[in-house]
Amino acid sequence: MLATLAVLVSLSAAPPLLAQAGGGSEVDVELVLAVDVSRSMDYEEVRIQRQGYVEALQHPDFINAVRGGLLGRVAIAYFEWAGTVDASSVIEWAVVETSEDADAFAAQIAERPIQTKRRTSISAAIAEGGSMIVSNRFQGMRQVIDVSGDGPNNVGQPVVPARDRAVEAGIVINGLAIMIRPSGAFVPLDEYYGNCVIGGPGAFVLPVHDIKDFAVAVRRKLVMEISGISPSPDYKRIDYSEADCLVGERQWQNFLDR
Repeated sequence: MLATLAVLVSLSAAPPLLAQAGGGSEVDVELVLAVDVSRSMDYEEVRIQRQGYVEALQHPDFINAVRGGLLGRVAIAYFEWAGTVDASSVIEWAVVETSEDADAFAAQIAERPIQTKRRTSISAAIAEGGSMIVSNRFQGMRQVIDVSGDGPNNVGQPVVPARDRAVEAGIVINGLAIMIRPSGAFVPLDEYYGNCVIGGPGAFVLPVHDIKDFAVAVRRKLVMEISGISPSPDYKRIDYSEADCLVGERQWQNFLDR
């Protein structure tokens, strides 16, 4: 476990959270919400994304999914990322068992100032999420990183090694591909996420094409992750042998060259 933590932390620009004292605590799921706030998203998109997570956590479907687990309790953490992880955005682990617990966690997200930052490092988000999972005090039957984003990795470590190391540690990575506005990528973003970002047993990517559908998509995704429901074939990982997982890095280099 310590070796895995060292590998995950080595990919992250942000320092790892230290393990909490007092021993482990059993939960059904350890879930990290990793939310993209890169400047390819405008203020309205970031606001709608934020509100989508708040509404999803407050919805009866979410708390019913929590209560339906074997233990009826989950651990959740949250952070925002762009070219690096925003350390000030980290909302540390909280146990959710009741609607009051979920409301309290949602309120912390709602209170965050809305701001965007440069570049897109999905690898940094995965590394931070992984380090938060392996260093916490919880013992979850499943560990999940929930990554939302609107473009490919274009800075920091390549995304595939970060994904593979997290998967080797037993973590599932699911994706929410925000396709409301064209990202300029050479491949559809859901295909990129399907090939290069998500991983682990039952991993899936859920595309969002319309801003009005965002809250429903986030809620559906959280319920699936908490419940451990197998996604329909539409959302399973796409297996393209010719996937270019460095497309974002190439685009950025082309921009610099121009």
